[in-house]
Amino acid sequence: MTTNDVKILVVDDEQPIRKLLRTGLSVEGYAVIEARNGREAGELVSAERPDLILLDLGLPDLQGHELLERWRAGALELPVIILSSRTDETGIVRALELGADDYVTKPFGMKELAARIRVALRHRLQQQGERPLFQTGELSVDLVRRIVRLGEREVKLSPKEYEILRILVQHAGKVITHQHLLSQVWGDTAEVQYLRVYVRQLRQKIGDSAEAPEYITTETGVGYRLREAD
Repeated sequence: MTTNDVKILVVDDEQPIRKLLRTGLSVEGYAVIEARNGREAGELVSAERPDLILLDLGLPDLQGHELLERWRAGALELPVIILSSRTDETGIVRALELGADDYVTKPFGMKELAARIRVALRHRLQQQGERPLFQTGELSVDLVRRIVRLGEREVKLSPKEYEILRILVQHAGKVITHQHLLSQVWGDTAEVQYLRVYVRQLRQKIGDSAEAPEYITTETGVGYRLREAD
C-alpha cells in the first residue's frame, strides 16, 4: 500500500488544526477527509471507509473516548491515532486502553506524525501473521524459541522480563500502557512500581538506559514503546 492509496480521516473541531493536517498530510501523499465533530466522523467512517483516523479527544458534541469506544465495540479495526494536549496523560491512557493505536501531543511535528501513521498502518498489515523473528539494531527476539540476543550474545531473561519484552515486540513502534503490561504479565495484581523495576532490569540486560534509550522508550505517565523493527 502506497501513501497515494491511503485515505485519512481527520476528526478535530479546530479549523486551523484541520488545515495544518490537510496541508501536511497531502504533502506526504495521503488523501485527507475532515470531520468537525463526532456526528460527521461517524457518517464519514461509513461513507468514505478511511484507512486511518486522527481523532481529537475534545469534540463539541461527543467526546473522543465515547466515539472510539463505539467504533471498537462495533468491530472497527482500522488504526486510530489520538490527537491530545500535552498535559492530558489520563485521557491518553484511557484512549489507548479503549483501543487507540497511538497518540501525538499538540503541538506536534508533521514528521513525527507521519512516522506514527506509517507504524500504525504497518502494524495493522502485520497483525494477520506475527513474525517469529524480531530484529531491531543489535537486539533480536526469536518468539518461537524464546531466545533473545544482543549481537551474537544470548541474553538470559527472567520469565517476567521476557513477557514484558514479548508484548513490546508484538506491538513494536507503538506505545503500550502501564496497565496493559501489568494486566498481561501480573494479571492486575501488581503496582506500577513492580513494572518499573522489571523494565529497568530488562534495559540493563539489553544494554539500554532510561536516560539515552536505544530500544525501550519511556512515554512519561503513559507506558513504554519498543523501537520498530528494522
